[in-house]
This record gives sequence, C-alpha cells and structure tokens, in this order.
Amino acid sequence: MLDTELLTTYTDVKTEWLDYNGHMNMGYYLVAFDQIATEKFYDFINIGLAHKQALSKTTFTLGANIDYIREVMKGDRLRITSQLADYDHKRVHYIHCMYHAEEGYLAATNECLGIYVDLKTRRSTSFSNEQMARFQQELDRGRQFPLPQEFGRKLGIPR
Repeated sequence: MLDTELLTTYTDVKTEWLDYNGHMNMGYYLVAFDQIATEKFYDFINIGLAHKQALSKTTFTLGANIDYIREVMKGDRLRITSQLADYDHKRVHYIHCMYHAEEGYLAATNECLGIYVDLKTRRSTSFSNEQMARFQQELDRGRQFPLPQEFGRKLGIPR
C-alpha cells in the first residue's frame, strides 16, 4: 500500500442488504463496516484475528456512531476507507468512510471506539510497546487526510 492512501476495502450492496424502500438497510451498513472494514483494519494494524489466536487478546467495541449521508442501492460498488484518529494504552479510536465507488459520493461514516481485552480474564489490558509504535506510525501517516466533518459529532437536535 502506498503511504498516500488510507486502507481501502471494497464490497457490493447485496440483495439481502435491501429494505422495503429499495436501498441498503441501516443494519447492513454496520455489517459492511464491521465485517469488511474493521476486520481488515484490525489486521492492518496488527490486532486482528491472527493476533487474537496467537495471544488470546482482542478488541471489543465500546461505542459506535453511523451517519447515513446518501443512499446506496442493490449492486452498487462500495469503497470503504479506514483511518486511525487516536489511541491510548488500551483504546483505539477510528473512522470508516463509505463511498459509492463509481460515483464517488460519501454514503456513510462509522466512528468507533474499541478497547483491548485479555480473553483469559475478560478484562481490559494494555497494548504492547510494539503495538503502540504501530498505532503511532498509522496515526502519523493518516494525518495527511482530514477527518470527515461527521467525526466526533454528538447525536441530538440542534437548538
């Protein structure tokens, strides 16, 4: 991967992901973000499935926001980028942006906060120095890309 790109994954909107309005159902945005983008992103920053299997440590999601910006339809090709926004000794904060691959528009964003967990104790634990160094490398590389305006927003009705 070039240093000038964010980690990018692709998928297509599947028939079973549609709702009665004929567009992608809101629950399947999370499926796409989680099972396609997050899994690939965690592998990319070395905390994915292989890491879990080797050390019995993994990352649980503490919270997530999804912003639905523009609809996507059956068969549409989706491009999802993943960007680390912050981290500390136990948590990672990242965002995925889903684009219509052909038309280029932003369809949705998914902001997540994850915590590192030792599966033997089911308690949070600290990342290693090597993991922290990898996160810093990814954070530094990603800083050349602005975070989307949806990042860090609070849900509510502006008054």
